[in-house]
Amino acid sequence: MLLPMLAVTRISENVAVFGIAAAAGVGIVGIVVAALLGRRAGRHSLEQRLSALASRLGVDAPEGEAAGVEPALHHLELVTDRAAEAVAESSADAIRLRRALDNLPQGVIVCDENGEVVFRNARAVGLMGGRHGDALAAQAVVDLLADAWQQGTAERTLDLYGPPRRTLAVRTQLLDDGRRTLGVIAVIDDVSERRRLEEIRRDFVANVSHELKTPMGALGLLAETLVTETDPTVAQRLASRIHTEAFRVSRIIDDLLDLSRIEAEEAPPREPVPVNLVMAEAVERVRAAAEQRDVKLALEEPDPPIVVMGDRRQLVSALYNLLENAVKFSYDDGAVRIAAAAGEGEGEVVLEVEDHGVGIPARDLERIFERFYRVDQGRSRTTGGTGLGLSIVRHVAANHQGRVEVDSREGEGSTFRLILPTHPEEG
Repeated sequence: MLLPMLAVTRISENVAVFGIAAAAGVGIVGIVVAALLGRRAGRHSLEQRLSALASRLGVDAPEGEAAGVEPALHHLELVTDRAAEAVAESSADAIRLRRALDNLPQGVIVCDENGEVVFRNARAVGLMGGRHGDALAAQAVVDLLADAWQQGTAERTLDLYGPPRRTLAVRTQLLDDGRRTLGVIAVIDDVSERRRLEEIRRDFVANVSHELKTPMGALGLLAETLVTETDPTVAQRLASRIHTEAFRVSRIIDDLLDLSRIEAEEAPPREPVPVNLVMAEAVERVRAAAEQRDVKLALEEPDPPIVVMGDRRQLVSALYNLLENAVKFSYDDGAVRIAAAAGEGEGEVVLEVEDHGVGIPARDLERIFERFYRVDQGRSRTTGGTGLGLSIVRHVAANHQGRVEVDSREGEGSTFRLILPTHPEEG
């Protein structure tokens, strides 16, 4: 809020300088008029007029200066030159201030002492456009400007449901120089992204708490039962359940740490990474889970080999999560295909993971990349899913200037595509 206020103060100062410039123009015209009048009036009268014009520009003749028309005219010329320099400097300052205000992320609107709008920066013009939501925002700003005239300051948060959905924080304040009112200023701040991040943080904390509370509660109950259990068979079964729940907690924590690390590395170290190597490593990591469910893995490596620029650890993590989901949601004795090939776009490689399992309902396709979102809560808990795998994939794709796509039909299977830019030498 401080920067727009300072800029408006400088604008007021420039207005005063422009007043001097206007006076300078009047002085120049006055010289001509006075010269014409000098033909009829005496030289003393002309000298007085020239001195008066110089005084109107705020500069009196220096003491001890010789009397006469020529000294007075010389003094007026010096004063006029000084005024012209002030005009040029003031014009440059005004342009700089306008450009600075146009580059602010906040919208700024300034009204004069009569309530008329005298300035809008580029951001304010954009926010006060012609759409319905913008019209509502414009009306709210007008109301707040009126409130500021009465109360000295006013502020409000506006929720515009769009599309796109936006949240605007508007603050208005009266401007004065200590003696009189100069006008009022409104500052409009688009806090939509800030509000969205706050909601994500709240949801994340709530989801983590819920995800950890469930297995921890189960661990407590199982341990309490095990303490008093005398049947070895039942005790063995309880111990196995405890081991399963403990493993689930460990998976959640590992995925949270992995996701946190990937989010923190928005620009991971770039190095040439062979796609064949990423595929082979991800397949080896998921092979044990696939063998346990008799799911066959069909690996189709690109030929010739393709290289991408990126972080090998992140890329393996993303591909592993896609493979793990494919194995988990395949039917027993099913098959999962993993392939890579040059994409349709220039300089792209597509890593494709295809299964013929349970598939994803159409209503869930837009949300599957959200943290902790599960299509089938019961099946996910049975398979030990944490709901973080696809969120990790999305972040890895974004970190590598790529994207992830999915085609799926419920009951028929899913195909995920991780699309990445290739190494420049290969592109």
